[in-house]
Amino acid sequence: MPRAKQPKQIHQMTIAQWEEAFPDEQACDTYLVARRWPNGVHCPRCGSARPYPLQTMAFKWECPDCSESGYRFSNIAGTIFENTNVDLRQWFRVIHLMLTSKKGVSARQVQRYMSFGSYKTAWYMCYRIRAALVEKNPDKLGGVVEIDETFVGGKPHNKHGKDRDGKPGGTASGKTAVVGAVSRRGRVVARVIADVSADTLTSFVQESVSNKVSLLCTDQWTGHRKLKAEYPHKVIRHTSGEYVVGAVHTNTIEGFWSIFKCGVVGTFHKVSKKYLPLYIAEFEFRYNNRHNEDIFGTAVGGC
Repeated sequence: MPRAKQPKQIHQMTIAQWEEAFPDEQACDTYLVARRWPNGVHCPRCGSARPYPLQTMAFKWECPDCSESGYRFSNIAGTIFENTNVDLRQWFRVIHLMLTSKKGVSARQVQRYMSFGSYKTAWYMCYRIRAALVEKNPDKLGGVVEIDETFVGGKPHNKHGKDRDGKPGGTASGKTAVVGAVSRRGRVVARVIADVSADTLTSFVQESVSNKVSLLCTDQWTGHRKLKAEYPHKVIRHTSGEYVVGAVHTNTIEGFWSIFKCGVVGTFHKVSKKYLPLYIAEFEFRYNNRHNEDIFGTAVGGC
């Protein structure tokens, strides 16, 4: 059987290209305006297309439709860059750093790299960027889709005595359950879930996967038993030594988990359950835009 043709490798923006594109703050402002309002400036408050630029202040506009006195706003109004003391060029540098790091970059490393005086500044910037990378209203997955769940958290024997419950594996040991679905050569969708019961997993699949898929692949976990009623469902039985049976396997989604866990263990070391969805969104965004030549522009446009 001939091997499938590999997609053309996409080269992302290099440091030299970044420096050339954003030599100063004005270049960053111009870029943000073009990405945020490709069809002309719109008022972030009322959506009016009639704002006019203020002659005395660069990158500021006034909307005549908001009130009698008019509403004045800048290019960063309503974005993650608003109400911060960090220059837009520094924001862009951190975004580029996060997007070009396959396994992520920690806030501590950002602090050292950017020479920020405060760790909180670096953490806050990374937090807001991750929030902006969350995909809004994604389309449902189609084609051949793989479903798998994993658990994030430390092993019981590595925990402090007061946090150790001695129970084996999964959510029983205090780990956080995460489920993912990936369309082969396509997008991935991953979510933090309360448990790995059949109802929870089925609900996730119904929300993320089209019922017109050609094939739905999972492992033998009993939580997937309800899927066959709605989808062309096939199971790969790892406990029997099966890993690939024709087109049936879960290697793609397991590859995504491998990248994600390498980031959690090797880069971040520890991720709390509260912020885990944002870290997942970061890895999800990078994966879904791995063939996007303008991933940086896509990220800035969503900020």
